[in-house]
Amino acid sequence: MKNIFAIISIFTILISPISALANTEDYDLVIKNGRIVDGTGNPWFFGDVAIKNGRIEQIGKFDSSRAKRVIDAKNQIVAPGFIDVHGHIEGGIEKLPLSENMLQMGVTSIITGNCGFSETSLKDWFTKLEKLGISMNVASLIGHNAVRKKGMNGDFDRPPTAAELSKMREIVASAMKDGAVGFSTGLEYVPGIYAKTDEIVELAKESGSRGGIYTTHMRDEGIVVEEAIAESLKVGELANSPVQISHFKISAKKRWGFSQTTLEMVENARQKGHQVTIDQYLYTAGATYIDIIFPAWVFDGGEAKVKENLTNPETRIRVRDEMLEKAAKQGFEDVNFVQITNYEKNPAFIGKRLKEIAKEFKNDDSPKAQAELAIEMRLNGGAGVIVHKMSDDDVDRIFKKPFTMIAADAGILDINSSTSPHPRGFGNNARVLAKYVREKKLVSLEESIRKMASLPAQTFGLWDRGILRKGMAADIVIFDENTVTDNATFQQPKQFATGFSYIIVNGQVTVENGKHSSIKAGRILRGKGTE
Repeated sequence: MKNIFAIISIFTILISPISALANTEDYDLVIKNGRIVDGTGNPWFFGDVAIKNGRIEQIGKFDSSRAKRVIDAKNQIVAPGFIDVHGHIEGGIEKLPLSENMLQMGVTSIITGNCGFSETSLKDWFTKLEKLGISMNVASLIGHNAVRKKGMNGDFDRPPTAAELSKMREIVASAMKDGAVGFSTGLEYVPGIYAKTDEIVELAKESGSRGGIYTTHMRDEGIVVEEAIAESLKVGELANSPVQISHFKISAKKRWGFSQTTLEMVENARQKGHQVTIDQYLYTAGATYIDIIFPAWVFDGGEAKVKENLTNPETRIRVRDEMLEKAAKQGFEDVNFVQITNYEKNPAFIGKRLKEIAKEFKNDDSPKAQAELAIEMRLNGGAGVIVHKMSDDDVDRIFKKPFTMIAADAGILDINSSTSPHPRGFGNNARVLAKYVREKKLVSLEESIRKMASLPAQTFGLWDRGILRKGMAADIVIFDENTVTDNATFQQPKQFATGFSYIIVNGQVTVENGKHSSIKAGRILRGKGTE
């Protein structure tokens, strides 16, 4: 018997170092002593978060010595990584896969393919990104403008033929099988501007039947915004699809304050049982292309027709006058609400408004001179623009609604480029925390995190993200709620947000104290209809 106990004792001694080693590596990472805001909207609580194999292994209080790495988050907030529901990263993420402008403000996942613009072969694009390696998670919608361009044989100012509509249905269905999370429209842009409601319904059905959402940049966000909302709700109802209204706003000075009515339309639809949500960026200016201030008929027939319309003396005058009439209907005396963000022909225009440019380069800052300048810029290849057309009161009112999510409506931006983009692409989420939570106190910290985490995850079916719970993907942000700041301004937009100590993507520390680790832990997030 003594020999048996001796053998057992020797065996225990031999394996005890191995067991001790195993215990020290139970977790890849432990975040301790933080104030956890779990993403649900519940009040914060003190706790630790343990991560293993890219997922949350445990939340509570436990021995952090069992981890490969420990982060002390004392006096800081630990929250789910933010999910930006409205991005335009196609063409940018391939060049800048580290996605620093997004990650540095806490965005760990993004929904792209918005406003009707997307890749049409998502399978090929997803494969390309996976081979390249990306630093944040990417999901995509299938865009109506892209589908219409591929499915119709030019001459877009008409309904599609039966054969063309069938082809477009096939493109949408194929994209859903490849992993799209829904179908988007951009009804202020060519060629989507020419589509009738019934066409949109038919394509939204292809998405909705496979678990997708219908997201829309509506036909109008100013003078007739209520009609545009009504159409959006009708599409969702007829297609049996949830509806997400993009960059919800009142973009016409004459209608400022009308957000009370537009928000009631959304609330009434929800009370009737229709799933409707909205998103916004927290600025009184949007960003787009200079085409947006032109009458739509200018662009029918392709670039050759555009050039003809803008060079023919008679039609050019008509374009100029209608441009100014369009602005006047919205309550603006000219088109000086336009600020240039990118113009290859003359970089000296960048950062300036049309009135200032017309004065400096034409010695004439009249409304007609501004419109003529816009025409010349379009003939010279076009320009990226910021449009200053909203009010603070409307922005505040929209933000406070529980069904409102946060979205930068931006791409992957190069901080070293010569462009002057909208500051939202560098600061939107940090601005929420700094200005709208800490300064204005419009909602609680916990509610703001819900708007940026679990609500987006729920809306787009990203069921393993957006909440800090055992088994969920370990996308986590750690920040100081008292110092987090958006540094990007309209004058100096390319400034990273500060106050974020760590950005963790799928369990990997991707940003640490403002420095990107070059780790590419991002993944493609595919929709419910994936086959």
